[in-house]
Amino acid sequence: MNRFVIAEPKDCIGCNTCMAACSEVHKAAGLQSHPRLIVMRDASSTAPILCRHCEDAPCARVCPVKAITHQNNAIELNESLCIGCKLCAIACPFGAITPDGSRPLSAPVNYDRFSQADAHAREARTAPYNQGLHPMLSWAPGLRQAAVKCDLCAFLPNGPECVRVCPTNTLFLVDENAIEQANAAKRLEAMEVFHTDNAFGDSFLNQQRAEKE
Repeated sequence: MNRFVIAEPKDCIGCNTCMAACSEVHKAAGLQSHPRLIVMRDASSTAPILCRHCEDAPCARVCPVKAITHQNNAIELNESLCIGCKLCAIACPFGAITPDGSRPLSAPVNYDRFSQADAHAREARTAPYNQGLHPMLSWAPGLRQAAVKCDLCAFLPNGPECVRVCPTNTLFLVDENAIEQANAAKRLEAMEVFHTDNAFGDSFLNQQRAEKE
């Protein structure tokens, strides 16, 4: 079974500590600094959304260069192999993969001139100012984009940094042991309810026994 990190929305306070910590540890490790999780908000709650490391991962199936593979009970992405085609981001059902990248310090963000003729000619020296666009659509000269997704902080001995720093323990790592413990607790709770409340009632059980006889 693949491991993954999940959040409990009722405990999330939307502080973005997880995003900041994720960015810092990956930047220190020499990886893309874009956070691997995004805190989403609606009218009533907030919660971080991140890769679920699907067993039959669609992102891995569509990657043309096999930069995304199933290893170590996780879906791993090799940023060095990624060609930035964005197919994985399109295929991900959770929206948990974001194209991002870095540029040489000497590369400008945009150029002064840009025309429709340049666009049709696909002139590499010109680019529109499109930093406000979604990462799936924006581009900039000198920028090498790569897919960015949760890697469970595999390079850290203590596991995912977001889980460690969350002030309300909203995030937690799910693995086989965690699921077995949760299921065992639910079975015990079900037995307690059965014994204390006699949910079916004696008359119902007696009727069922009589019908079998």
